[in-house]
Amino acid sequence: MKQYLKLLDTICREGVVRGDRTGTGTKGIFGYQMRFDLSEGFPLVTTKKLFLKGIIYELLWFLRGDTNIKYLIDNGVHIWDADAYRYYNELCVKHGVLPVDQDTFLSAAGVESPIEGYRFGDLNNVYGYQWRSWPQQNGEAIDQIKRAIDTIKHNPNSRRIIVSAWNVADVESMALPPCHTMFQFYVAEGRLSCQLYQRSGDTFLGVPFNIASYALLTMMIAKECGLEPGEFIHTLGDAHLYLNHEEQAKEQLSREPRKLPTMHLNPEVKSIFDYTYEDFTLEGYDPHPAIKAPLSF
Repeated sequence: MKQYLKLLDTICREGVVRGDRTGTGTKGIFGYQMRFDLSEGFPLVTTKKLFLKGIIYELLWFLRGDTNIKYLIDNGVHIWDADAYRYYNELCVKHGVLPVDQDTFLSAAGVESPIEGYRFGDLNNVYGYQWRSWPQQNGEAIDQIKRAIDTIKHNPNSRRIIVSAWNVADVESMALPPCHTMFQFYVAEGRLSCQLYQRSGDTFLGVPFNIASYALLTMMIAKECGLEPGEFIHTLGDAHLYLNHEEQAKEQLSREPRKLPTMHLNPEVKSIFDYTYEDFTLEGYDPHPAIKAPLSF
């Protein structure tokens, strides 16, 4: 994962300090690209231990087209809790409703709330909705993931194999506008590659998750389409490091990266939509210890 460490190092050395919506402050650069050849191993950061369970369950959640955190909570994944609770509180202010405490909110995920049309834990039309149910003016919806897979299978030379999460009409009403906004697939010489454009990347906490998630998505789709995984190309717009993560980033940069692990997918699973957590097996992952860092919202 020297590509990722080079990004961290570049930000630490060359980044510009700017304000941000959280009030924490960031150091960052604009416009950066990393390339990962998936034949060389699964690109999971080894200079700190990552929460792989969270990465896998979040991806499966996206692919379900789900936008309520109940599925994540039921599976012990809490990476969206804070955003969901913040969004709920904003709705309470807007509708003049007294909010419940966070523990009550999380335990009630999926249940109808006093706010009309809102279930506790809803995030509105975030990633899963846009991937699987992009709305059309005629009232029907487009399943972008199914369309992309169908195009890869039947028209692999297409330059239009694109999935977008940036729906301009929905952005302002989402709990969190999509950071990873658009990805494109490319087929050549029996290999499937994917390029992601990410408008904003929390380099210390979020970007390692994004790398692993889209690498895994590429592997899953390649398998269904009878192709080998090619490259994952990660293009970042605003690549930043929160100022309260600088010491942790420097600690990570002091560590020597270890050999990449190997990810195995259950060969019995035929459709990308049929995977469960148990269908993924990681071998050879020997990371340095996890590095704790404060969250910024």
